[in-house]
Amino acid sequence: MSTSSPPDAAAPLLQVSDLRVVIERAGDDIRPVDGVGFSIRAGETFALLGESGCGKSMTALALTRMLPDGGYIVGGRVRLSGEDVLALPESAMRAIRGGRIGMIFQEPSTSLNPVMSIGAQITEALAQHGLHGAGAAAEACRLLEAVGIPDPERRLHDYPFQFSGGMKQRVMIAMALAGQPQLLIADEPTTALDVTIQAQVLALLANIQRERGMGMLLITHDLGVVARMAHDVGVMYAGELVETGPRDAFFAAPLHPYSRKLFAALPAVERRGAPLDAPEGSVPGLDRAFHGCRFAERCQMAFDRCDEEAPGWHRLGPQAVRCHLYEGVSVPRALDLQQAVAAVAHRQRATQPVLEVRELAVHFPVRKGLLKRKVAELKAVDGVSLNLMAGRTLALVGESGCGKTTVGKAILRLIEPTSGELFLDGENVSALPPEALQPMRRAVQMVFQDPFASLNPRMRVGEIIEEGMIALGVEPDAQQRRLRVDELLARVGLPAEMRWRYPHEFSGGQRQRIAVARALAVMPRVIICDEPTSALDVSVQAQLLNLMRELQREHGLAYLFITHNLAVVEYLADEVAVMYLGRIVEQGPVERVLSAPFHPYTRSLMAAVPRIGSDTDGVMSAAAAGAATDLPSPLNPPSGCHFHPRCAHATDVCRLSYPSVTEFGRGHRVRCHWPRLEP
Repeated sequence: MSTSSPPDAAAPLLQVSDLRVVIERAGDDIRPVDGVGFSIRAGETFALLGESGCGKSMTALALTRMLPDGGYIVGGRVRLSGEDVLALPESAMRAIRGGRIGMIFQEPSTSLNPVMSIGAQITEALAQHGLHGAGAAAEACRLLEAVGIPDPERRLHDYPFQFSGGMKQRVMIAMALAGQPQLLIADEPTTALDVTIQAQVLALLANIQRERGMGMLLITHDLGVVARMAHDVGVMYAGELVETGPRDAFFAAPLHPYSRKLFAALPAVERRGAPLDAPEGSVPGLDRAFHGCRFAERCQMAFDRCDEEAPGWHRLGPQAVRCHLYEGVSVPRALDLQQAVAAVAHRQRATQPVLEVRELAVHFPVRKGLLKRKVAELKAVDGVSLNLMAGRTLALVGESGCGKTTVGKAILRLIEPTSGELFLDGENVSALPPEALQPMRRAVQMVFQDPFASLNPRMRVGEIIEEGMIALGVEPDAQQRRLRVDELLARVGLPAEMRWRYPHEFSGGQRQRIAVARALAVMPRVIICDEPTSALDVSVQAQLLNLMRELQREHGLAYLFITHNLAVVEYLADEVAVMYLGRIVEQGPVERVLSAPFHPYTRSLMAAVPRIGSDTDGVMSAAAAGAATDLPSPLNPPSGCHFHPRCAHATDVCRLSYPSVTEFGRGHRVRCHWPRLEP
């Protein structure tokens, strides 16, 4: 079988056939979508997987005819309920976008208008569909509440900069749902969300899908989310689909060598200490002509024919795969996901922390009125203590808004702490004036959550990476700096020639890798990583995690890893601290805390994680549902234990007093009146 796309079911909600997109560029044109075909039935989800640069987001933009300047659809058909979308005039497409087709974009920071309130932006979307005035305001409030925004009536009047990255993504989801679409295109909808809010959003999308019979195109790199949400899966590589099939069949036996590499690149506790089996190299440029298999140069199973002849589609039961290895094969070849891994040499544990944080507090005044009088105080961080050891990783986990990012910024004095002390190699740096902080800036670097906002859009990538070396006097020789930049780009999976490009010419995942390279350029001793893998697909995530492990082993780096991805925590971290409303509620060795958590909040985080092999179809467990609802406002935290309104085990003492620390040995500490109660 050698058609451009695998066979699809009859009468789908969306039918895409042989879709081709070209972006005109001086020199060679780019072909980000080259013969893609799939279908989505009403009430079902099609998940599109693949690395950054494979063409997933461009496929989504082509469906709504929202291609960037110079981009054109040069072939194929897109039928929505039988109607050819590509044949409609632009005036008719305005009713399609946001109406029959809703879209959640990958980067909410660049999608929300910074000079309009959140409420105005949602009601603007509602007005396009005939809802105005008080009805629109009430519906906007209901949508914010539905996607887990606390105090929705008050937050309607806030602006995007007053929301965390995860909360901005939830606002985007609310706006996409405002038009009650038949088809929802979700481009990495849970990238910036912590696990409990991710569970809530996924459950929300699944419930709405069931109620409305809405189809969904889910673009994601998170295989756990695919396992929970998808009905069918398509794997995309270098502009074309290479494998399609039902979710269960795909997870039971991924067929294409590239699909297998995606699974082998997943961090997991059983692979702890061993390198992840990530695909070598990176996705080839889509401005070149392909003659053979596009994955051949990275495939360990490639042979001569793969370089010379493009493979056609082969059907194996419900699955279809584009690979020469399956010619004449009728039975899927299973993949053992639990294969044993070799252990690495034991790392010596340091006894003196490189960076010590004692009782760190960051309080923000809330002012109102013409005279801006202080009326309240938001305690974003309220007495956090951490030790970062050389050669070890401390993971800081918790929901959006709990204060994780504020901790990282306060350590670097990007936000001035209200109180507390910071020690670098035993020296108190808390009271140092800003002009004396240069040695600390070199020793402690940070990788920010939003790579687009943290990279200067007017500088080339090579200049961005080199800038820190010049400012901190790391390497005075210009030629050596250029060689160092090329080396860093290669280490994070980008070709050296990309040093001449600007940030807007990269995908979200590629921009995050550039941000990591910039942090590594000054050879720091501590790196504070604020969601560094949130925008990365699993193979690039694996490359980055492998790189971080190698650098840590070679140079004894200490990492503070701020994340909501507990699979990465299980794989990478030595210790974990669980944060809730500004305070640490549980902390200790990662194997103890995550395998047998004592605090009910930690258990709820673990229960909310989407797992491969689970069969929940978007339904949350009771533990996850308890933590994903009624999120308290940090402006008015509950009395006593802050978690008691969401805890099934709360008693009167929990409502009256905040629990003291209980020690359980080996550094395992918990703040709970009733630790280790069974859920």
